[in-house]
Amino acid sequence: MPTITLTFPNSINTSVQVGDIAYYTLSPSTSGGFSTSSQSDIVEIGAITSINNTTNVIVCDTTLPYPQQPTTSSFILFSKNNEANLSTVLGYYGEVKFKNSSTIKSELFSIGTDMFVSSK
Repeated sequence: MPTITLTFPNSINTSVQVGDIAYYTLSPSTSGGFSTSSQSDIVEIGAITSINNTTNVIVCDTTLPYPQQPTTSSFILFSKNNEANLSTVLGYYGEVKFKNSSTIKSELFSIGTDMFVSSK
């Protein structure tokens, strides 16, 4: 499969991982400092196969023909593989135990959970 090399002038986002999908905008326009591209302007580059944080280079597998490749003014973005990067716990039961082994007084300010009913 052909590859494309993306070189960035600044450091690469720390969340980017090999396996993520890279995209770019065809024609971003600016209005008040914010990009106003629509979803139809977003083009998939392909799966990220290599990341070099020292040289700010990302290599992607791609099937893009030459005229549709990103330019130096394109906005590059990425999405995570939702099968590999799930952020919620699955199951029907959860238990949490908090233990403070410190000898000084401590306070717990907040605890949060994420849950939803999935089987009715």
